[in-house]
Amino acid sequence: MNNAAKRWIAILVAAAVLIAVAAYAAFHFAVQALKGKVEEALGPAGEVAAIRVADGGVEIIGLRIRGDGAQGAWPAEDQLRAERIVVVPDLRSLLSSRVRIRAITVEGGYLSLLRTPAGRLRLLPSLLERPKTDGAPGPAIEIGRVELRDSALEFFDASVRKPPLKLRLEQLNASLDRLSLPDLAGKSKLDLVGVLKGARRDGKVSLKGDIELASKDSVLTTQLRGVDLVTLQPYLVKATETGVRRGTLDMDLKSTVQRHRLRAPGSLTLTGLELASGSTFMGMPRNAVVSMLKNRNDQIKVNFTLEGNLDDPKFALNENFATRVGASMAEGLGVSLEGLAKGVGSASSSAVKGVGEAVGKLFGK
Repeated sequence: MNNAAKRWIAILVAAAVLIAVAAYAAFHFAVQALKGKVEEALGPAGEVAAIRVADGGVEIIGLRIRGDGAQGAWPAEDQLRAERIVVVPDLRSLLSSRVRIRAITVEGGYLSLLRTPAGRLRLLPSLLERPKTDGAPGPAIEIGRVELRDSALEFFDASVRKPPLKLRLEQLNASLDRLSLPDLAGKSKLDLVGVLKGARRDGKVSLKGDIELASKDSVLTTQLRGVDLVTLQPYLVKATETGVRRGTLDMDLKSTVQRHRLRAPGSLTLTGLELASGSTFMGMPRNAVVSMLKNRNDQIKVNFTLEGNLDDPKFALNENFATRVGASMAEGLGVSLEGLAKGVGSASSSAVKGVGEAVGKLFGK
C-alpha cells in the first residue's frame, strides 16, 4: 500500500470518528433538551431523573410531580410518580401533521386524587389547574395503547371526614386502547384490576369495558370482591350509629351511558357482618340486622337498577340509588314495601338514605 492510500485511509477513519463524536454530541444535546422540555411541561413541582433511547422508543426514568406544587394543601407527598415510562412512537407519523404513538407503558406508577369537602374531584392540579398562557391547541396525537403495570393509586376523600379518608389501590394493572388527543374522540377499551387495601383484609377491584371520553358514553362492568367493610365504614354509618367490627362487601354493576342517560343494573352482598353495640345500622334497628344475618347464612343481598339523565340537575346518584336499593334492603330485612311507604319505622326511610349515600360516594357522586 502506497503512502497516498494510507493517507486517504487515515483521513476516512478520522472523518468517521469525527462524525461519530458529532452524532453522539448531537444526540446527547437532543436528549438533554428533551429532558428540559418534559420538566418544563411538568411545571415547577415536576422532575425527571433521566431520558434515554431504549426498547425501540424513548425511556423516561424517575418522573415525579411533588404534592407541594398543588394549589392549596395536598394530602400526599406526590401527585404523580413513575419509576419508568417507555414511549414507542410510530416513526412514519413524524412526517405527518398527526403524531402517532404505538404504546406508552408506565411501570411502578403512583397517582393521588383528592375529593374536596364540597365533593369536587381534583387530579394533577399542578398540571390540569394551571392557567394556560397560550390559547393555541396542542398537536393532534393518536396513542395506540396506554398500559399501567404494578402501580398504585391513593384516593383521599375529604367529603366524608376530616382529615380525609384514604383508600389505597395496589397491584394496579390497567390498559386503555385507542386514545386521541386533544379531542378524546373515538371509543377506547378499558381494562383495570387491582387490590383495595383494607384494615382487616384486602379486596379485589375490576373495571372493564368501552368508553368514549369525549361524549362520556360508556359500557362498563364493575366488580368488587371481598372488600373490607371496616375500611368503608365512613361511607356506611354515621358517627352516632353502630360501628362495623368486621365484614366484606361484594358488588357487581353493569353500567351503560348513552347520550348522557345512565342505566346500571347491579347487585350488592354484605357477608360476615359483625356490628359493635348500638341501636341502629344504616338507619335500621341493629337487632333486626343481626337477626336477618343469622337467618340468611350471614349474608344480606340487594338487587338494584340505577337510571337517570346525567344532564338533569335534579338527578343525583345518591337519591336514585336510595330509591332503587333502599326498598330492596328493607325488604331483605323483613320490612315490607307497604310498611316502608307508610313510614313503618323511620328506620327504613333512614336506611334508604344511608345506603344511597354510601354507594353514591363510592362511585364519585
